[in-house]
Parts: sequence; structure tokens; C-alpha cells
Amino acid sequence: MAKGSSGVRVFQGLLIFGNVVVMLCGIALMAECIFHVSDQHGLWPLLSAANNDDIFAAAWIGLFVGFCLFVLSIVGIFGIMKSARKVILAYIILMLIVYIFEVASCITAATHRDYLVPNFFLKQMLQLYDNKNWQNDDQFRNYMGLTKSWNRVMTESNCCGVNGPEDWIKFNSAFRSTHLDSDFPWPRECCVTDSFNQIKELDACKLGVNGYVHSQGCFEFISGPLNRHAWGVAWFGFAILCWTFFVLAGSMYYYAILEN
Repeated sequence: MAKGSSGVRVFQGLLIFGNVVVMLCGIALMAECIFHVSDQHGLWPLLSAANNDDIFAAAWIGLFVGFCLFVLSIVGIFGIMKSARKVILAYIILMLIVYIFEVASCITAATHRDYLVPNFFLKQMLQLYDNKNWQNDDQFRNYMGLTKSWNRVMTESNCCGVNGPEDWIKFNSAFRSTHLDSDFPWPRECCVTDSFNQIKELDACKLGVNGYVHSQGCFEFISGPLNRHAWGVAWFGFAILCWTFFVLAGSMYYYAILEN
């Protein structure tokens, strides 16, 4: 088919448009993944301490893919405008590699949601919160990071435990091994505070008097942001894959019809 024919020019225009959309999607994917890996909600330690931070790994892959899509779409546009077969071939090969990476990112993010259940966080909280029986520096950093994250979540979200303050007295935990129930049955972060961030009534909080201890669990404040990030990375990435598939197929066809 002649390069200058009207049909080829229309096809070129469609491929260029398709790659412009891919470029914009790459920028959007980078922005989304940067927001996710920056951990605005400070939840990464809760997953890292349990060696289950794959959702953040998926976001890092997505960040890499977004950058690659941005760069490769420019290469593709250049190759299509110049009808350069070698450039288009390099574009197709590299885009296929990036495509595989994005498939991995989507699958990782989507399957990670299976772990975002109350029992996962409950077990982790009971075993690791305020646990001072670390064996090495890595465990120390993980346990301290997790404890700080739990304290921040309970303080900022006005919640206690995973399902409620009863979690601390129903089950054995690292916290209970170092704190008597008569002293404090749950962390002080579970207590209601005044406008000066001071505990309103310490004794009432110890006794679990309604209005002086946060009765709501923290699960929804933890799982909510993580679920949104997981779905964002997975389904936005999937939408990009669908669009990129057709752009890639068109590029392969265009490469095949170009004259040597």
C-alpha cells in the first residue's frame, strides 16, 4: 500500500490519536501510583510488618509502566509520522514488554484485596502491636512502625482495635502481656480526648464507660483506602491495557503494510 494514499493517512491519524491517549493515560497512571506509594494514610507499615505489601509493589510497577507508556507513545507517534519501520518495530517490541508488566501490576493489585479482611489485621495487631520481643533490627523497625501506625489511625479516626475495644480483652496479645487489665486494658489512644488532645477521664476510659472510650473499630478506616488504591491500580490499569491492545494491534498492522 502506498505511503501517501488517503487510507494510510487516515490510519496514521487514528494511530497517532491512539498513542496520544496512551500518553495521557501514562501520565495519569504515574500520578495515581505516586499518590499511592507516597502512603498518604500511613498504612504501609501495617502491611509491611506482615510481609504482605504487594499492593505497594503493584503501585511501583504501575509507576514504571506509566513512565514507559509516556515515553513509548512519543516513540510510536514519531515512527508512525515518519513511517519508519525500524522505529515502529522497536516501539512494538518494547510496548509488548511494558504490556506484560502492567498485566502483572493489575493482577497483583486485584488479588491483594483478598487479604483486606478483619481477621488479617486483627491477628497482626494482636501479635505485633507494642511487641518488644524483637530478634533483630528489622523486626524492631517493623514493630515500631506498625505500633506508630496503629496509634495514628486510632487517634485520628477516633476508633479502637479492629472491631472495637473488646478486641484487646477478648484475645491474648503482646500488649496484654505487658499491661495488666487493671492498669489499662487497651492502648491509651482508644480514649476520647478533649480539644487539647488530653484524655477526658482516664478512669472512665479504663472501665470502658460509653463516651470515654472509642467504641468503633478501625477496620473500615484501614481497609477503605487500601481497597480504593487496589481497585484504582487494577481497574485503571486494565482499562489502559484494553486501549493499548487495540493501538498495538493497529501498529502491528501498519508495520506489516509499510513498504520495505
